[in-house]
Amino acid sequence: MSDRPDLLLLPGLLCDAALWEAQLLGLGSLVRCHVADVAQDTSLAEMAARALAMAPPRFALAGLSMGGYLAFEILRQAPERVTRLALLDTSARADTPDQARRRRGLISLARSGLFRGVTPRLLPQLVHPDNLQGPVGQAVIAMAERVGRDAFLRQQAAILGRPDSRPDLPGLRLPTLVAVGEADQLTPPELSEEIATGIPGARLHRLPGCGHLPPMEAPEAVTALLREWLAG
Repeated sequence: MSDRPDLLLLPGLLCDAALWEAQLLGLGSLVRCHVADVAQDTSLAEMAARALAMAPPRFALAGLSMGGYLAFEILRQAPERVTRLALLDTSARADTPDQARRRRGLISLARSGLFRGVTPRLLPQLVHPDNLQGPVGQAVIAMAERVGRDAFLRQQAAILGRPDSRPDLPGLRLPTLVAVGEADQLTPPELSEEIATGIPGARLHRLPGCGHLPPMEAPEAVTALLREWLAG
């Protein structure tokens, strides 16, 4: 039996295990990796319960964007099971009224049959300009198509209902890495700075040349960061 520890990876909105493909390969000698299913549920509480049911008794936890919102919920439900925490390109805040209004508009469009996943027009919001053309952009579009409209609707409902996690930050007493793409438009670096400032002892790392999806945009750098965090 392997004595490697376990790592639970949490994808973001319209993402699947392909988000973490490079890390699954690069970290396999150090940890047993598990990717949570975030496509089936309409609330973070349900997502967390599903993830906890499939996860080993104790695990390191890493989430990106919506995966970060889910990480906070997992910590509310079962803090004793999480050994360390990595939060990438996410926010501890709930939606503002304007964000919630835009999110409801996207839900209405998708329900009316106008769901288009991630199109080339939307890619600049997700990845750095240097990554728009070529394999990264293509992989992001393909990933969103695999996740599909129904899962998108469930995920948006879950995100819309999330609480403000900022009051929880000072009580998190575990080794924490916070990382963000320098050019992230969806969850700008100041939101990661807020998280890192709020969690005692958290370490913040900015990733140049990255937008909202560093595990795909800078896979070697993210894998190296996670290796260091896991070994710390």
